[in-house]
Amino acid sequence: MAFRIQRNQPVSISPQFQRVRMKIERPAQEPLQIASAGNPAAGQPKETGRTVSFDSVLGAEKLKEGGAPRERWVEYTIKENDTLWNLAVKRYHVHVEDIIKDNSIEDPRKIQPGQKIRIRLPSYPERKDVVASWYGREHHGRLMANGEKYNMHGATIAHKELPLGTRVELENPVTRQRVKAVVTDRGPYIDGRDVDLSYGLARKLSVVERGVAPLVMRVLG
Repeated sequence: MAFRIQRNQPVSISPQFQRVRMKIERPAQEPLQIASAGNPAAGQPKETGRTVSFDSVLGAEKLKEGGAPRERWVEYTIKENDTLWNLAVKRYHVHVEDIIKDNSIEDPRKIQPGQKIRIRLPSYPERKDVVASWYGREHHGRLMANGEKYNMHGATIAHKELPLGTRVELENPVTRQRVKAVVTDRGPYIDGRDVDLSYGLARKLSVVERGVAPLVMRVLG
């Protein structure tokens, strides 16, 4: 018996003939390598079952589990009057010793305009609990680790490890007061303390009276 289906008329299909959409999961792939005569298999991705890693590309971020950046590199061309100190402290907020080591520079005073260097940019956790103290009048006007004079009313901190010039945000978790600061000095050198605040910052964070207080620190770059 013949039958006719009109245009736009819905058609009922038996369940056993319906298509079943399947989700196919594939593991991530290792980074591609450039093929060569000695390595013809290069250029073919390999299955790793883990997150994707972008290596061997200058300036690309290396990813760890979950996609958070581990480290990043930039290439910089030396210009007239550049110094490694200014590049490290004023521009990229890294340790000058790391630039020297990563580029195998024998004499930092003899860098030349046009010379290319690689700078490794660090990454930090989103937040870190720290113990802060402060230093004030007796250090006012003294030279700090960055070569400038300490201003007890300035928005500066001392830290033992963060590169000079690094910008941070500090928060008092009790009062919710927040300030932004720059790492300009080294210290504190007392066990159990992580940060030395300027007197001005200590006042804004309600730390002056207590002398030592827990804070939350976020590195801004």
